[in-house]
Amino acid sequence: MKQFRPYWFEKALIAEGNPATEPLAKQIDVDVCIIGGGYTGLWTALDLKARNPELTIAVIEQKQCGYGASGCNGGCVLTLATKYLSLCKYYGEKEAHRLVIASEEAVDQIQHFVKTHKISCDLRIDGSLYVATNQAQVGVSDAVMQALEQAGINSWKKLSLEAAKTLAATDGIQEGLFSPKAGSVQPALLVRGMARVAREQGIQIYEHSPMNRIEKTDRPRVVTPNGSISSDKVVVAINAWMASQFKQFERSILVVSSDMGITEPIPELLDELNLSHGATICDSRLFVHYLHTTSDGRLMLGKGGNTFAYGSKMIPSFFSPSGYEDQIKQAIERFYPKLKSVKLEQSWNGGSDRSTTGFPFFGNLDGHPNIHYGFGYSGNGVTQSWLGGKILASLCLNADDEWSRCGFVGGPRGYFPSEPIRWVGSLLVRNAIRRKECAEDAGRIPSRFDNCMARFAASAGKTDKSSRMRW
Repeated sequence: MKQFRPYWFEKALIAEGNPATEPLAKQIDVDVCIIGGGYTGLWTALDLKARNPELTIAVIEQKQCGYGASGCNGGCVLTLATKYLSLCKYYGEKEAHRLVIASEEAVDQIQHFVKTHKISCDLRIDGSLYVATNQAQVGVSDAVMQALEQAGINSWKKLSLEAAKTLAATDGIQEGLFSPKAGSVQPALLVRGMARVAREQGIQIYEHSPMNRIEKTDRPRVVTPNGSISSDKVVVAINAWMASQFKQFERSILVVSSDMGITEPIPELLDELNLSHGATICDSRLFVHYLHTTSDGRLMLGKGGNTFAYGSKMIPSFFSPSGYEDQIKQAIERFYPKLKSVKLEQSWNGGSDRSTTGFPFFGNLDGHPNIHYGFGYSGNGVTQSWLGGKILASLCLNADDEWSRCGFVGGPRGYFPSEPIRWVGSLLVRNAIRRKECAEDAGRIPSRFDNCMARFAASAGKTDKSSRMRW
């Protein structure tokens, strides 16, 4: 049976002519070995090469570059601005200020990289629109917008309701805030393009080469089924797989699905709706809806917070069509009634590594000075992984700079309960949030119990209400 491949990833491989892969089948010696051929691993490799072209770097990937979250996410290019209050809480105002600006600069840097290397990945920096789709969502962003304004770093503005409805192409909203420092991308084409550039720069990439183990000697050795790599430094960049591979991280993240669907080509209908731009549109639910169009006239819509994995494992359903396809269709119809008869070409889902803070974290594996890791992007990794590459490159180079001293460095800042409490609790909270949001959509007041349970989602992540948890 042919292995299921999510839409973005399938299209990217077809565009390349389904290229052959080169597994690692020998013993090699390099300066840096990177485990994981997604955004984090490749940004790290590329930044290391930019800083020191003489470095020898090898990347191993268990499947193909882009097979995991980097190639099957929703393609929303967003920043850290809406999490500013949480950044202040965890890292202080100065670092929060720096990280918001850095995340917005990352959008520009990714765009520059794509243009410089002629990567065709449908990257459109057309902004982001956060909307309220019921009265309960109105005003949830006010506090963070005020704080950003006071800090002098607010790229957002509240649109008139008419302007928001025009940009979102729907009458089903009651408020809209827009920032130009965001957009959308075909995520798998981006990561495949990054891999191509990495190879051109002399970075060795071995696909279908999963890590069997790391020998934690002074000069670590990474062992794969048919080879091994000895190196001065090792970077572990496997994101949601960390909890499965390293038991010490089992409680540091929740692995939860984000379910997505993409329509058949409907360019005429999108033109009729004035929805041909590349802005990302997000609603203000805890388990957010997010959507954008593509240059070939499709609409992609996703929703977070459906399947929670027991023990934070990467379960088979994360590599299959979405079991929530009906909900995706219903959401498209609710936003855009004119698209009621439009068919989905495919649905899929993937596991997202949700940390207790809602932010990624970086450190040394078991305190080893030459083995570094980073993960926990919590559903916003397209842009944050660029920051992650800067952090991991600085750690590898033993640099003393703003990246090695970044607030994200230092390991997990909290832990979830042990199983089965975590899994059972996650389902109770998820179901309460669903009931709460259904009540709010209908204009009803949610039950006291559901409101109370829903607060656990925010308190577990310690995030601003306006941060839109893309679980």
